[in-house]
Amino acid sequence: MAITTNSPEGERSSVSAINNPQVRGVFYQAVTIIILVALGWFLIHNTARNLSDLNRSFGFSFLEGRSGFNLGQALIPYSSDSTNTQALLVGLLNTLLISVVGIVCATIVGFIIGIGRLSGNWLIAKLSQTYVEIFRNIPPLLVIFFWYSGVLVLLPQARDAVHLPFSSYLSNRGLAFPSPIFGEGMWAVGVAFLVAIAVVFFVARWAHKRQAATGQQFHTIWAAIGILIVLPLLTFLVVGRPLSFDYPVAGKFNLTGGLVVGPEFLALLLALSLYTATYIAEIVRAGIRGVAKGQSEAAGALGLRASAITRLVVIPQAMRIIIPPLTSQYLNLIKNSSLAIAIGYADLVAVGGVILNQSGRAVEVVIIWMIIYLALSIVTSLFMNWFNAKMALVER
Repeated sequence: MAITTNSPEGERSSVSAINNPQVRGVFYQAVTIIILVALGWFLIHNTARNLSDLNRSFGFSFLEGRSGFNLGQALIPYSSDSTNTQALLVGLLNTLLISVVGIVCATIVGFIIGIGRLSGNWLIAKLSQTYVEIFRNIPPLLVIFFWYSGVLVLLPQARDAVHLPFSSYLSNRGLAFPSPIFGEGMWAVGVAFLVAIAVVFFVARWAHKRQAATGQQFHTIWAAIGILIVLPLLTFLVVGRPLSFDYPVAGKFNLTGGLVVGPEFLALLLALSLYTATYIAEIVRAGIRGVAKGQSEAAGALGLRASAITRLVVIPQAMRIIIPPLTSQYLNLIKNSSLAIAIGYADLVAVGGVILNQSGRAVEVVIIWMIIYLALSIVTSLFMNWFNAKMALVER
């Protein structure tokens, strides 16, 4: 009669396999993937069954249909006879416009307020703190309503528009300013501007290498401004000044001519940029605080002025702390632009909502929204990660 016993070596091998971090890692990843696949299959199967019960098919053929509605702002030619694809493209461009301009404005305001909070001037520091505490504690949608319904709506009507410099007018219908008309040869000015940017890039690299090798500084900023202005200006004069303007004219009931930026865009831009700037200001303040005080003291001992210490010593080191959280605020601004639907700005969500109501293609439109916003977020993250890597400290 054979007697079987459990081998101690087998028990130890099974226990060691369970305690192996690599084995546990593979096991948990496999379980996670199985759960995600099952969840995805359930969602797809449930959606397909619901569409079948409603006698609806899934597809994107509706994008080639006639839109049948007009839009208040379009950066490309568009009419009610255009397709739904063109309408979504208009909405996407409007979203990109408000996002890019909003990011630039929020960054500038945020840096100014963040540095202002650290100012030795009591009044500037307190005003900056008050600004941050007010706008940071108000929901962005209320800030949008404040600018749209509480400020811009109180502006005078078009016939009584406020006359601003450079033949511009401000009224409750928006900001009207001269519209440029490009003539033949204007492309050469654009090429000259691109060449000027390339020259500035090489001058900056040369100045950096020269300073690293000899310690001698070169005023790159003034040289860059001169190159960016002089070269395109000379090209503009040589090709015969191929640029004219269509000026807005104030009439009895409305403004004619020029370009008009609607109150919806202005309200959204002011709200998103000023709201996001409060968080950027706190990021900037934390980044500057993160630079060791000894750095400023050492720079001061070398005879540098306070402005030069901030610009040349503190800010470059603080940027390495500022950039990672700054990426999150840029992403938040892009996603918060979808609140434009509350005031009728023709962004991606507003245009897609109209198409959804007309076609009934809720699933398809939501998928388009998700893909586009996901792509915008990924592109922004990749760019900021690249910029962060460029600003990172190089260890020796």
